[in-house]
Amino acid sequence: MTITPSGPLRGPDLRRTGTHPDFWYPLAWSNELKAGETLARCFAGDPIVLFRGASGKVFALEDRCAHRQVPLSLGVVEGETLKCGYHGWTYNCAGKCVDVPYLGRERLPNGVRSYPTREVDGLIFVFPGNAARAAERAPMSLGSKSDSRYKTRRLNREVACHYTFMHENLFDMNHQFLHRSLMGTIKATCLGRRQGEDWCEVDYTFTRTAGSQSLGEAAILNLVGGEEIEGTADLMTIRTGYPYQNLKVWVNGSEPVLDVWLGYTPLDREQRTNRTFGYLSVKKPKIPGLIHLAWPFITWFTEGIFTQDKHIVEQEQKAHDEQGADWNNEVFPAVRDLRAVLLRCGVAMDGALDSPLPSIAAAE
Repeated sequence: MTITPSGPLRGPDLRRTGTHPDFWYPLAWSNELKAGETLARCFAGDPIVLFRGASGKVFALEDRCAHRQVPLSLGVVEGETLKCGYHGWTYNCAGKCVDVPYLGRERLPNGVRSYPTREVDGLIFVFPGNAARAAERAPMSLGSKSDSRYKTRRLNREVACHYTFMHENLFDMNHQFLHRSLMGTIKATCLGRRQGEDWCEVDYTFTRTAGSQSLGEAAILNLVGGEEIEGTADLMTIRTGYPYQNLKVWVNGSEPVLDVWLGYTPLDREQRTNRTFGYLSVKKPKIPGLIHLAWPFITWFTEGIFTQDKHIVEQEQKAHDEQGADWNNEVFPAVRDLRAVLLRCGVAMDGALDSPLPSIAAAE
């Protein structure tokens, strides 16, 4: 007997909603791409080649030669152009074919698609959607990466799940039981939530009910002091500002002791895998050098948290694939807010990434 999921808490299948292409998505770290080199990357199943010209500027083209469809990432960078490694067809930074060695420049064929690119805080971003919208949506900074008052580490992994599972996992701090081996038992209390057309936020405070802090957790929360925030000694705010996420933690201070920025780039066409790029920044204490002594413990602790999160969201994706639909019965109001934002801002998975859902079309 087949049981069809139903109930008042169910709605459209969020896992069949694609990420909207009219935003900037990270594809690589800047130091992965040296001058004169190429990198093969993907966005939602579309192959993209990144190459850095002699000037140091990064360009992005469709990773298929217009001739025989072989990857241009196997080619050779010459100045600010990319030459296919098969027959030597040459493309400029706009994707125009500028030379076919055996035809001459009088009979040049069509070129390939190009994508706007931008480097921000050590990440290479590409805009896969309507290029006319690229400038207005460019990210200016990524959390506290460029703030010298913070020490920052990269967050970088491929995760076998739909990007929406990543948003939900971070947004819902009621899953702290998952991390009991690293943090003891923590009770999260929701202090409030806010939302708009393309964003939502939730605030938490925490109470430890069993166990004790690990050295890594203690290093993050206790190294930095400050003036007390009225009403609560600790505060976590998580924000999805589509399509990115931020997490900030304050402990008796007017500035966050922890600032996390995350971007999720879908890799395959069905968007069942993503590459998560991020920065985790910890406020430096007043004692010089203390943060460096604590850093191995902070790294161990945060890697443990992310490893557990990665495993559980991949299990969520596995359950979705086995059941063939989103059977989740979500009861937490903050996550339901988040799901509404992701549905409004995403695109229908109908094979056309440039076909926005009605709410986004109306909003824009």
